[in-house]
Amino acid sequence: MNTTLTSNSIIRLKTLVQLTGLSRSTIYDKLNPKSPRFDPLFPRKVCLGARAVGWYFGEVEAWLKSIRVQ
Repeated sequence: MNTTLTSNSIIRLKTLVQLTGLSRSTIYDKLNPKSPRFDPLFPRKVCLGARAVGWYFGEVEAWLKSIRVQ
């Protein structure tokens, strides 16, 4: 399967874990303002349904580029 991701493509958690190298729990910690690992620049999740979320690939890509600079 040859899939091309665009900026508007929505990726699921499994792909986000592969792209970032972060664990599932670390990703949700980065999204939680009460967590010491909270990152306000981390891409916001997008609700896809009652129990499904995703992230915009373009936002993830931009975040990865921004942490590479630091």
